[in-house]
Amino acid sequence: MVSSAIKPQDMISAAVKSTLPPEPSTTSAAPAAWGTLHLPESRLFGTDGIRGKAGDLLTAPLAMQVGFWAGKVLQDDANQIGPIVIGQDSRNSSSMLAMALSAGLTAAGLEVWDLGLCPTPGVAHLTSTTDAIGGVMISASHNPPEDNGIKFFGAHGSKLSLTLQEQIETALRGQWRSPHTTAHWGQHYHRPELRQVYQASLQDTLLADQTAALPLQGLKVVLDLAWGAAVELAPLAFAALGAEVICLHDAPDGDRINVNCGSTHLGQLKAAVAGAKADLGFAFDGDADRVLAVDASGRSVDGDYILYLWGCALQQRQQLPGNAIVATVMSNLGFERAWEKQGGTLIRAAVGDQYVHAEMLRHGAMLGGEQSGHVLCRHYGVSGDGLLTALHLAALVQQSGGSLTTLIDQSFQTYPQLLRNVRVEDRTRRLSWQDCEPVQAAIARAETAMGNQGRILVRASGTEPVIRVMVEAETEELVNHWTESLVATVQMHLAG
Repeated sequence: MVSSAIKPQDMISAAVKSTLPPEPSTTSAAPAAWGTLHLPESRLFGTDGIRGKAGDLLTAPLAMQVGFWAGKVLQDDANQIGPIVIGQDSRNSSSMLAMALSAGLTAAGLEVWDLGLCPTPGVAHLTSTTDAIGGVMISASHNPPEDNGIKFFGAHGSKLSLTLQEQIETALRGQWRSPHTTAHWGQHYHRPELRQVYQASLQDTLLADQTAALPLQGLKVVLDLAWGAAVELAPLAFAALGAEVICLHDAPDGDRINVNCGSTHLGQLKAAVAGAKADLGFAFDGDADRVLAVDASGRSVDGDYILYLWGCALQQRQQLPGNAIVATVMSNLGFERAWEKQGGTLIRAAVGDQYVHAEMLRHGAMLGGEQSGHVLCRHYGVSGDGLLTALHLAALVQQSGGSLTTLIDQSFQTYPQLLRNVRVEDRTRRLSWQDCEPVQAAIARAETAMGNQGRILVRASGTEPVIRVMVEAETEELVNHWTESLVATVQMHLAG
């Protein structure tokens, strides 16, 4: 049942309130009283929405204006007006940004459904299965606690199109006015009960494919919930399907989200799996749109292995059109060659789930993802979903006899690969790294020296202030040598 409405004036702090117009406006422009934003010269929207340090780039006034203009853009694009779904992770700044965004959205005349703490894929799912015209997730995913982000979804639950993102940013910079007028305030509703709708949908994807009532019965599973968005729903979903569940970092904690835990730090999960003699473990990131696994022997299982195992299962059921999997330029050559031996085709996309999704749509592929554990299966969902992926991988393990170790042993051997992050604080220098001639010359030398024995990938992160240097080769000696050489060059010419 929908709870009583809360007006935006009651939700925000006095400092933010003072920037709102006192009465509903009938103009499509943001009132002058909202103040001037100091935006970076470089593009505000990155590969995964707007992301930065809370209180620095991401302030309440910015979030409110982002909400207002996003509301205008989404209304102009919609066939009919519906609500906006908002979710957040456990970061200390997430509630502040959620309230400011809601104030902007309601000032634009839209109804807001506030889920509270919810995984990113939950927002995508509920946006796609209701009358919502868009969704917003407040999270910086796997980033440290001081960071945050604003990520938008379109009405179908996929990432908001680049065209609409550009319209929002153009409006924020004062260069666009919506033809849609605002004649009334919208309303804000707390809708935490919708989280259970999402949880039920996860379970239904397995129950529909299984003859057994509880497809995870007999499995002992450890879940590292990273103090983040999955702390409530993940244990419930696994237990409801029959698994014995042991949890780590299973309370929402904005000071510790992702700190030495979750999908970027598997050490504690490995120790817990060994100590509990569990069948396997899963580590989520802060917003649970990605997951990595650990087998009973303590071996890490990344997105390449998950794609291979899930791909083989779908291939056997003739549910993989063209036997195609979409991966990224980061995926290991060992995975690609093993999948080709299975009669499959590996299509590589740029790093970023939106690019993976775009290639999946272009080729009609049903499975795709990233080495980092961000996996999309269009049979069951509209976005990358760590909970969905973990449940299905656990079901595959149970169907195979309960040993992820055996499945990995029978899959493929990875080529040695090393990824190093070089911190580059200067955003302009970081995003224009390809214009640096010494770096380009160093890459050319390394590629010439390795020939067909390896490959190199250098790219600026769209979500963190780093340049990523990846080298993959047939031997560790080649990998280590050329990684150190390239990292030193990037540090000298870009990080200084």
